[in-house]
Amino acid sequence: MKNKLIFNIDINSDIPKYQQLINAINDALANNTILVGDMLPSVNSICKEYKLSRDTVFKSYTILKEQKVIDSVPNKGYYVANVTRKILLVLDTFKAYKEVLYHSFINNLPDNIITDVQFHHYNIENFKTILNNSKGKYYKYVVMGFDNKAISSVLDGFRNEKLLLIDWNIHSKVDNNYVCQNFGDAFFNALKDAQESFRKYKEIHFVYPKFTFHPIEAISHFERYCNDFQFKYKVVTDVKNFNIEKHIAYISVSDRFLGTFLEQCRSNDLEPGVDVGFLSYNETPMKKFIYKGISVISTNFEALGQKAAEFIYKDEPMQIYIPTNLILRESL
Repeated sequence: MKNKLIFNIDINSDIPKYQQLINAINDALANNTILVGDMLPSVNSICKEYKLSRDTVFKSYTILKEQKVIDSVPNKGYYVANVTRKILLVLDTFKAYKEVLYHSFINNLPDNIITDVQFHHYNIENFKTILNNSKGKYYKYVVMGFDNKAISSVLDGFRNEKLLLIDWNIHSKVDNNYVCQNFGDAFFNALKDAQESFRKYKEIHFVYPKFTFHPIEAISHFERYCNDFQFKYKVVTDVKNFNIEKHIAYISVSDRFLGTFLEQCRSNDLEPGVDVGFLSYNETPMKKFIYKGISVISTNFEALGQKAAEFIYKDEPMQIYIPTNLILRESL
């Protein structure tokens, strides 16, 4: 062992003492204070030095042994067997483009990383439960937030070097780590690249359903784009009884509306990209194959996953925006 392993046990902490011991050993492994093959302090010595019960120390070692981080030899004690680290990935929902992000993230992690995945479904109580119950149990936390004022206070309980915010940089603090997309200026700039295609139509309608969780800042940047480049436009929030019109280009943040759009094109004998236009938000593996190809504005979710994985194994601060790009296909 390079240095004496020191346990800082806070008797006033909400984190159980056995979990504090587990965290201390995992942190020592992360900092290379202890290495594979190093012997750990005996149960008796920890009990005596830190005034802990045998049950507390034994529980810590038993959990680490079950996780295959440590092992034991009769009459010799416990030693570091493997530097396996567990991380928590918290996503909102598991849509097609999130699957791209997930697989990119998982595939770019070292073999000694185990990932637990949980979903909050935009429910703040779910979010609180997931994060509060996981506090101190993981090497690092990768969290996809949403627009709720309580998010920030929940995340305050996590050490900054252990926390990465992904996808949407909202309710974060100046020193938070993040890998996100930009829903404002980047969206505006991507629309600028579509000017020539939009000129084929008499108006642009931005379909933004009332039930969507897409960042609302996209609306103001859409309106700015249309005003700056002199497009007639409309923001559509009620899609329940909505009917598409000829010579209109539609921008949609909802893949549900994409299905409605294509059904109505078929029933009204309208040709996407000729009679009506369609620009979708968020690339998925299937959009280039749907109809003759669906045009999209999207960040690169594969790159987002790769960068999030780098945060896990590089142990460096990270504040990155992944570019948002226009991909033109036949639908526009």
